[in-house]
Amino acid sequence: MLIILPLLLGVSIYRWNVKFDAMTMSKVNDDLTIAHQYMGQLLEKVESQLASTSNSAKFSELISNESSSNGRLSLFLGEVARQHKFNFVYVIGRDGNVIASGIPMSSVSIRSDWPIIKAALDGKSRTSLDVFERKDLAVFSSELAQRAQIEIVPVEAGNSSSQETRGLVLQSASPVVMPNGERVALVAGVLLNKNLAFVDAINDLIYHDTGVPEGSHGTVTLFLDDIRISTNVTLFEGTRAIGTRVSADVRTAVLDRGKTWRDSAFVVNDWYISAYEPILDSYGRRVGMLYAGFLQKPLTQAKYETLLAIAAAFLIAVTATVPLFLTWASSIFRPLERMSGAIDRVECGDLSARTGAIRDRSEIGQVAQHLDHLLDLVQERDQQLRDWNKELNERVEARALELQDATLQLETTTKQLVMSEKLAAIGEITAGVAHEINNPIAVMQGNLEVIRDLMGPSADKASTEFRLIDEQMHRITELVTKLLQFAKPQEYAGYTDQYTTAGIVSDTLPLVQHLLKRTTISVDREDRALQLISINRTELQQVLVNLIVNAIHAMPQGGRLTLRTYDSDMDGRHGVAIEVADTGGGMLPDVMQRIFDPFFTTKTREGTGLGLSISQMLVTRQGGKISVRSEPDIGTTFTVWLPAAR
Repeated sequence: MLIILPLLLGVSIYRWNVKFDAMTMSKVNDDLTIAHQYMGQLLEKVESQLASTSNSAKFSELISNESSSNGRLSLFLGEVARQHKFNFVYVIGRDGNVIASGIPMSSVSIRSDWPIIKAALDGKSRTSLDVFERKDLAVFSSELAQRAQIEIVPVEAGNSSSQETRGLVLQSASPVVMPNGERVALVAGVLLNKNLAFVDAINDLIYHDTGVPEGSHGTVTLFLDDIRISTNVTLFEGTRAIGTRVSADVRTAVLDRGKTWRDSAFVVNDWYISAYEPILDSYGRRVGMLYAGFLQKPLTQAKYETLLAIAAAFLIAVTATVPLFLTWASSIFRPLERMSGAIDRVECGDLSARTGAIRDRSEIGQVAQHLDHLLDLVQERDQQLRDWNKELNERVEARALELQDATLQLETTTKQLVMSEKLAAIGEITAGVAHEINNPIAVMQGNLEVIRDLMGPSADKASTEFRLIDEQMHRITELVTKLLQFAKPQEYAGYTDQYTTAGIVSDTLPLVQHLLKRTTISVDREDRALQLISINRTELQQVLVNLIVNAIHAMPQGGRLTLRTYDSDMDGRHGVAIEVADTGGGMLPDVMQRIFDPFFTTKTREGTGLGLSISQMLVTRQGGKISVRSEPDIGTTFTVWLPAAR
């Protein structure tokens, strides 16, 4: 109570704490993944909007008729910018001169060496995040350059603040072909500095309603280098922490090393469960970070409260039960010690030793009285045993030879009994499981009928789904029946019908499709059987599933699975043969001789060794036969022969 249980409690709490932390890290990693996917969708959306604009009929008309004195194209681009909330949109030629712009620009010659513009001039649309200098933003408008300007919050009190004048811009370029065959680029961009709608949309997507534990709150941030340029992390009195820097450890791991950070981190003024990933520009350089996380304190507090509650409950239980245990144990140990002393004296040769009178009339007192009575009998019969000893020695010698012969028979019988006991136990367990499955199946079938009635004519829209559910529940019912047949075959009679082997093989393959998808195994089919067979369909599927699963396990590195059916005669009877062949490692002759024995298996960590044994029983019961041929390093082929239907 005082040593083992606290140790077990400590181990349990430690494992729970490890799993709790792992779940927390998994949660924040999922949040970062959602944020990353949202950003990717935003890039695709901008690229799609720009491509639809460049392919529109009005744009094609305006770009064909545009001249230096005609501003209709610029007006159209301005309308596109307002409609899609672009901060700038313009058409640029291969010489770097702006042909038309949706907003007035301070220069017609702007920076045109961006990789996305080069890609568009080469005929490929491309979207990326890029860092614009203040002068690059001022070309479009001084207001845009002013919006990008961020006051950097000093790390320590007294430090003079500085400014971040660069802007993180989501820009996209789409190719456009002029009437003269010259290719130009349609370029648009969105400034992400102080773009609160961007981070708020991601935050609502991830942490809406029950996105975070009670008492915590989720946050999303976009960084330019290590500076927060758009975030919903608050600094004080609801002010957003734009202009604050990320911690040095995170900067080193993410920006310097290019790693993804998933751990606790100090964010502005508190600790958060955080996830950071680097943001790459069109040159492939790490220019910023994307962050998602939630407040750590409520989780830590809840974890400590849980641990304290468990420890308190344990202490209360120990305090209440240990005195009772000690009192109860003492009433048992005292009589037991007297009995133990009497037995010790008897072992030393004092056959007159006794426990003596015990006032306790409980079970322990009765045992003490019985012990004294037994000691009387032991003393009385000691002499008898000595007399019998001589006689027994003589009889032992006489029976030695008989026992030697009987030993061999007992060894054989024991093996048979052990096998019978195992089969009986498995039968009882199987019968119990099968009966327990029938009840929920019946409930599901009844509720399915109720759903059909409630849906009325609308149920026809889901007729295919209802039919699949009926078929699968019918399949479960048949499997349960087979389990009962295996457990108590004398109480069930098998049901057979006539089928084509190709149809049964086709219906069996979906049952093992989930295993085939995990491998690089190819499946070859060859169906040449024309005769019908009379057999229980589920039993034959059970046999084929077992053979196919064994073949898959024999080819862990991939290979070829061949399923072949053809007409075959055996012993003057018409029939059909089904072959299941693999290209695995094959089997040695001594293994082939034992594969149909119950409980024999080469899978040391899985399998019961009953699959082939049961398959052989099912096929033999239908008058068929299973045979096998195998060669090491070449493969194995199982052949199931069944008589043709009369």
